[in-house]
Amino acid sequence: MAARILIVEDEEPLTMLLRYNLEAAGYTVDSAARGDEAELKLRESTPDLVVLDWMLPAVSGIEICRRLRAQPATAKLPIIMLTARGEESERVRGLTTGADDYVVKPFSVSELMARINALLRRAKPERVAAVLRAGDIEFDRERRRVFRAGREITLGPTEFRLLEYLIQSPGRVFSREQLLNGVWGHDVYIEDRTVDVHIGRLRKALSDSGERDPIRTVRGSGYAFDERYQK
Repeated sequence: MAARILIVEDEEPLTMLLRYNLEAAGYTVDSAARGDEAELKLRESTPDLVVLDWMLPAVSGIEICRRLRAQPATAKLPIIMLTARGEESERVRGLTTGADDYVVKPFSVSELMARINALLRRAKPERVAAVLRAGDIEFDRERRRVFRAGREITLGPTEFRLLEYLIQSPGRVFSREQLLNGVWGHDVYIEDRTVDVHIGRLRKALSDSGERDPIRTVRGSGYAFDERYQK
């Protein structure tokens, strides 16, 4: 079963961006824009992880965090705090209140995704697949190794992240902009052509021994990991 993540954030564009990337990574996502709304959702059911903004209408994120830690049922619930406050004293306050991690806005989506994955691996290892398999391709997140039909594939760090992003959602078409945001981060300026270059390198590595190319080009749209590789 996929891990369920609750996003508590009053900036709708940011919520939409996080939802898109988390769902693309295979997570189930719920959201709330107000502190009191978040508390209601948390009373109804407990997610596997909460991404919690510090400043919220009605009830602040720091107060929600404090209340969650005071209740036995949610005392160990993984919480990542999002905030525009970057001062050391504020970070210490957030962590002291009970947040497991702290991310300052603006942040890289890929960095936040990595922190979510790392926190879930520690807290809910059964909800995060260490190895992804699609057809004859095996993607090992923990050992950072990729195999095809038993042959190890050597990938650079960017190609590794790119394959991870694509293989999590077989058949889903990602535009170059979506891949840039998901793999490189939305706050990094890189030309769209860069995606094509790394896709080319990834394809060459995966099909170096004459195997069929598992990455599909969708003209005018972008790229997808071929859904025929999905089990």
